[in-house]
Amino acid sequence: MQITLTLTTLAAAALLGLGYGAARRRLALSRAKHRSLAGHSRIAKWLARQVPGYAYDEAAFFAADGAPADVREARRAGLRALADLYAERFPQTLALTREMRGALPDLAMTGRYRVPFQFSPQLARHLSVGAFVRAASGVTVEDLDGNRLIDLTGSYGVNLFGVDFYKQCIAEAQRMAEPLGPVLGAYHPCVADNVRRLQRISGHEAVSFHMSGTEAVMQAVRLARYHTGRKYLVRFAGAYHGWWEDVQPGPGNPMPPRETYTLKDMDERSLQVLRTRGDIACVLVNPLQALHPNRNAPADSSLVGARAVAGFDRAAYKGWLRRLREVCSERGIVLIFDEVFVGFRLAPGGAQEAFGVSADLVTYGKTLGGGLPVGVVCGREALMRRYREDRPADLCFARGTFNAHPYVMAAMNVFLRRLDTPQVRALYEGADERWNAHAAELNHRLEHAGLPVRVAHLGTIWTVSYTQPSRYHWLLQFYLRAQGLALSWVGTGRLIFGLHFDEADFDEVCERFVAAALQMRADGWWWRDPARDTAAFAKHLRWRLLGEMVRHRLPSWSGDRRGPAGAEGGEAGPVGT
Repeated sequence: MQITLTLTTLAAAALLGLGYGAARRRLALSRAKHRSLAGHSRIAKWLARQVPGYAYDEAAFFAADGAPADVREARRAGLRALADLYAERFPQTLALTREMRGALPDLAMTGRYRVPFQFSPQLARHLSVGAFVRAASGVTVEDLDGNRLIDLTGSYGVNLFGVDFYKQCIAEAQRMAEPLGPVLGAYHPCVADNVRRLQRISGHEAVSFHMSGTEAVMQAVRLARYHTGRKYLVRFAGAYHGWWEDVQPGPGNPMPPRETYTLKDMDERSLQVLRTRGDIACVLVNPLQALHPNRNAPADSSLVGARAVAGFDRAAYKGWLRRLREVCSERGIVLIFDEVFVGFRLAPGGAQEAFGVSADLVTYGKTLGGGLPVGVVCGREALMRRYREDRPADLCFARGTFNAHPYVMAAMNVFLRRLDTPQVRALYEGADERWNAHAAELNHRLEHAGLPVRVAHLGTIWTVSYTQPSRYHWLLQFYLRAQGLALSWVGTGRLIFGLHFDEADFDEVCERFVAAALQMRADGWWWRDPARDTAAFAKHLRWRLLGEMVRHRLPSWSGDRRGPAGAEGGEAGPVGT
């Protein structure tokens, strides 16, 4: 009897101990999450489902901030003038865009979510952006109407050295691959040279080729799980690693987060989680987050006040990566650098070279394809192996029909060979100082003009911030296009330059940028209630927005579906979620 009681007591104590340990680890995990929604994927996903679908009518559109009648009228006139300019300057481009919107789901989504959803349906009646271009050269693209716009889209990061550079890569690649053609499965001989060059760049022994950056990240994570026997991955709040389930666990993904921990970037509590848990296979790092740690990729569609100021602290981020490297090495966690976007922008050897930190696996894409689509994983030979000698049926299968396509491999080979030329290497010399000076120059011009706009940057990757609250910051993208600056669908959240921009090109960008902002201010979009200081006005806008969302989410509580107060009695009718 005594023995039975003793065993029972010991078992209970052990269970309590296990429960305490689990609870302690769970608490540590919660504390390591960023306090914003970027760090809480499940809550963010739940809240996204609660946001009601509604739209401002004509009156509410101009009064979302409670502006007085004279300002509202100035805004109406400004929007009419902008719409007239677009109709006159871009008729063929806009016509084809409208025709294709229903047939191209990507185009329908980017068109709708270019601005905050409340403004989108009404804005579409007046203004839209063309999605078609027919030619490109230098730093410009040409639309269907013959307008030449300075390209600040950077082709989502591909055109690091300019479109002419990649045209030449593709043309030379076509000649190289033409004798073989689209023969798949076997390798074109240039693949061997690509592997050798990527080994030198990445510092790793093994290379695998894929069809996109998203696919490369998927394979890197699969390999980490396969070799560690663990299932969880760690990503940092706000970081983007492609659109597949495990690395995009919040809004935008129909599935809830399952095997992903989203932790706070540049925080010691995150390192403590890595030190104390035994279920983490890998840590994903997107070095682009150095520009805006713990914030989602910026887009004008999310602007409801003023976008938080971004900034790049090289020393702080370098120190963080080194500490992260140490902890991952101690705990047998695979450290993955996702350099699909920043690879070759920060340095010829990518972020590993720029920050002096080596990862276990590195993924590349975009510009590495020489203008054609590609994804690449580089890593230690042991980590890259997809089978086990002692368990021949235990595989980590990964193949793709178009992996190592001859034309893509040839374009990559041309790119890698040109990367080693003195002409290209010269573009990197003094690049940090040059782009720091460019950003300082534009900020000086904006400040001198008294405009509430500033820029921050990570080399050639820029984002726009605002020094005062407003519900209308997103309109700047349309004024910039009127001045001949082409931005991607995320708007002013991301401006992507190339290393080929010279001083004259950049000066032209500054002139047009300031002119666009001056016109936007003249049209009344940056009005601020003079009775409130900046903080009070920002709070007023937040509460105003929250109030209208509650009224549309719970109409039975409010008894009406009216638009925001001061909107001249305008309806903000439902448009669907």
